[in-house]
Amino acid sequence: MRLFRSPTLLMTSLLMTLLAPTAFADDTYQVEMILVRQNAVPAIVSRAAPEDWAAGAQRLGDETRRTPALGDVAAKLTASGEYSVLMHKAWQQTLGEAPAKVAVSEGQEQFGQYPIEGTLEMQLGRFTDVNADFWVNQIDGNGMVTASERLKQESHTKNGQLNYLDNGHLALLIKITSLTAPAPREAPEVVPD
Repeated sequence: MRLFRSPTLLMTSLLMTLLAPTAFADDTYQVEMILVRQNAVPAIVSRAAPEDWAAGAQRLGDETRRTPALGDVAAKLTASGEYSVLMHKAWQQTLGEAPAKVAVSEGQEQFGQYPIEGTLEMQLGRFTDVNADFWVNQIDGNGMVTASERLKQESHTKNGQLNYLDNGHLALLIKITSLTAPAPREAPEVVPD
């Protein structure tokens, strides 16, 4: 038995595989993030978070929340004394070639602002492109933001691995894991002699 009838067929198959555009279907992923402050690095105070910090982002609903799997990592960061864990969240969402932007927050909302708030925009490709934009806010007794620290980073993250986005005094650890089982590989057609 031969796998291919002719070398031309083999070359055509190889060229089509190499030259075909890579398409990434929308799949379900678990996204887990840990926002930390690096205690040894002085805080950099930035402009206060804008009122429309979540513009164009989808809010995470209760049905998307998942139990974080990186609790041991967060515990080690806290125990080291070098980091303060500010927020640790996990959720499920669909990712694909179109950018998906989600709003993530922590703490009691006051006049549309949270003590910690931000967005993650993710787009699936060979790696997942991540655009993180977070504020750690100080809110006064009247509910007004008086000061903010900001993390704004972009990264090409490898799925299934813990990735570290460093922004000086603030940092983000993120892990994006596929929840869709890989499709079984098809065996090549065998053509009898």
